[in-house]
Amino acid sequence: MSARVIDGKKLSESLRGEYRQRVAELQRARGITPALAVLLIGEDPPSEVYVRNKIRAAEHVGLISRMYRYPADVLPEEVLATIDQLNADASVHGILVQLPLS
Repeated sequence: MSARVIDGKKLSESLRGEYRQRVAELQRARGITPALAVLLIGEDPPSEVYVRNKIRAAEHVGLISRMYRYPADVLPEEVLATIDQLNADASVHGILVQLPLS
């Protein structure tokens, strides 16, 4: 088996185009715009970059993004309450709890 070179940028754009179409079809057919909620706890620079890129990518394909930022000393009960609220919210289709949790 020989090695195959993959053009990551080209593949990424192709996938994003496909996802844009799928989101647009979901909006047309069912009136649904998928939403991603992201919880970021503390101030971890690599995590902030990762989350920013995820939000940008989600919005690029037509998803709604909601950011929930907490200080490092947030009580676990407060974060869990937010997750419970998001789980009960039919307009939220995905939840990303970014690690580390401080």
